[in-house]
Amino acid sequence: MASEEKHIILEANHLATGYQSKRKSTVISEHINFRIEKGTLVGLAGANGIGKSTLLRTLAGMQPALSGTMKLDGTYIEDFTPLQLATKLSIVLTEPPASKNMSVEEFISLGRQPYTNWMGSLTDDDITAITNAMNATDTLKLANRRCYELSDGQLQRVAIARALAQDTPLIILDEPTTHLDLYHRAYILKLLKKLAKETQKTILFSTHEIDLAIQLSDAMLVMTPHAIHFDTPCRLIKSGTFNTLFPEDTIGFDATTGRFSIKN
Repeated sequence: MASEEKHIILEANHLATGYQSKRKSTVISEHINFRIEKGTLVGLAGANGIGKSTLLRTLAGMQPALSGTMKLDGTYIEDFTPLQLATKLSIVLTEPPASKNMSVEEFISLGRQPYTNWMGSLTDDDITAITNAMNATDTLKLANRRCYELSDGQLQRVAIARALAQDTPLIILDEPTTHLDLYHRAYILKLLKKLAKETQKTILFSTHEIDLAIQLSDAMLVMTPHAIHFDTPCRLIKSGTFNTLFPEDTIGFDATTGRFSIKN
């Protein structure tokens, strides 16, 4: 029997990212190629300033690509209207909510905006999606709290809940573990792994927690100064990709343990 065809949610072909002005194009990254399957957790890693956030903004349709193509669930991203795109992908940025005076439930309810009528009225389906999102992220007990009352870790879970309530096949997160301690960094990444498996949503996140990403991700995009690699963590380790992330005289990578260490 023929193997079942893989469901590709996000695809990039010969993609180049950067910034366009009237005078010139500034290329940040190029020759980007990958195909991400449904229900996978994908970590995006690389040194500071290498272009991770630029790539995520481009994939989310927030800025145009310089060249190449991107497909989301089989359709070119530029062919979506803004409203259609909001039903296909949700994004969690590092910035806090614009109004921290909102209650947690109000903030999570914003994820239903692509589906509500012009008055913003919530249907039974909307309320079910919001409740399911809070249950999945253990934020139901925070429903009546104001966002300014939350810790950084709680606020991050609430932001993920809002993205879940939006009910898109793809969720993109830019540095979801910023400002968190080690326990909460691990907690958030384990939560993302659990959500990808249980909800079959595809989750792409950028991170500096490369050791944790190696342990938990199904696949990784690794941005190095000379190339961008996409594969499973095990294959990336075997190919020596992680050894090229940082100057070898400062940071070393142990392929046996899958961890980085500072060289004396």
